[in-house]
Amino acid sequence: MQHKKLKINTILILHDIRSVYNVGAIFRTADAAGVSKIYLTGLTPSPFDRFGRKRKDFAKTALGAEDSVPWEKKENIGDLIADLKKEKFKIVAVEQAGNSVDYKKIKGQKLAIMLGNEVDGISAEILKKCDQTAEIPMKGKKESLNVSVATGIALFRILNI
Repeated sequence: MQHKKLKINTILILHDIRSVYNVGAIFRTADAAGVSKIYLTGLTPSPFDRFGRKRKDFAKTALGAEDSVPWEKKENIGDLIADLKKEKFKIVAVEQAGNSVDYKKIKGQKLAIMLGNEVDGISAEILKKCDQTAEIPMKGKKESLNVSVATGIALFRILNI
């Protein structure tokens, strides 16, 4: 039996994520969650190397999701955020910040969910441009999750999958 794909109006913005393995894993999770599109900004690696060849290290974790989820590389994250706001997307950063709300409270029809660098997260300057900041509560001694794990938790909870 073939499953019918749901058209969800949710996109991901992956900003300055360094690990190609994390990005590949996020592509796979995005496919599973029905994400409409992924934008790669800053240092975030794409499925192709600088010579236009498919990256084997990317494919190892994405498992073909780089072919099933539309994606685009954007140079300027500020311009991307402004363009998405014009299209009525609500920009939600998943980040620990003073004004973060519990990620379970995020709602919306057109969401652009942003995730950032594995060490530094999303800068204060970029967070100011977002409509909302959401945080996944931590109950243990560690203060954060791997970015690909956080993406999966946030997507599946926010989209009620």
